[in-house]
Amino acid sequence: MQATRLVVIRHGETAWNAAGRLQGHQDIPLNPLGRRQAAALAGALADEGLAAVVASDLQRAWQTGTALAGALGLPLQPEPGLRERCFGMLEGLTHAEIEAQWPAQARRLRERDPGFAPEGGESLIDFQARCLATVDRLAAAAAGQATALVCHGGVLDMLYRAATHVALDRPRSWPLGNAGINRLLHTPQGLALVGWNDSAHLDGLAADDIAA
Repeated sequence: MQATRLVVIRHGETAWNAAGRLQGHQDIPLNPLGRRQAAALAGALADEGLAAVVASDLQRAWQTGTALAGALGLPLQPEPGLRERCFGMLEGLTHAEIEAQWPAQARRLRERDPGFAPEGGESLIDFQARCLATVDRLAAAAAGQATALVCHGGVLDMLYRAATHVALDRPRSWPLGNAGINRLLHTPQGLALVGWNDSAHLDGLAADDIAA
């Protein structure tokens, strides 16, 4: 099987990102800065040779993917398997609010307990399995080509860990920036990291948001 180049992008910023709220499967749209971040992606990826753009069907990723695919003249393909981790009853809350209401659950989240699933949500083990199975399927279908995957911070985290062999319960030390560009190579042997969190195309956008 030929290698597949994956350009993996976290959606642009939302109001809940800015407020530090767990979004999970809640369908939150991009905020004004997030929309400008999404628009900036097209120029950065114009020469990437992308053959397809696939996005999570949650609004924040779909809006980001729409901006990219439209500018490149490509159709946008929906993929629910690229959704963020479902946090169930904890969605919509900040970590401080979770700590105040459910300190035991907050501790298990903080410690990255792989088997912990909030009520109505997913464990890290189940979430990782979903993410990797989805990416394996999409990469196999695009063998030998370059595909953009527009998804969420949690999905990026799972892919980085798989590519660098970092355990689920280890603290994260790598960035998961909104609308950052991350490059991976998928082969039958698994994922390999090529480049991470390229954000040069976003320079000045936050300052523009403040000025506006």
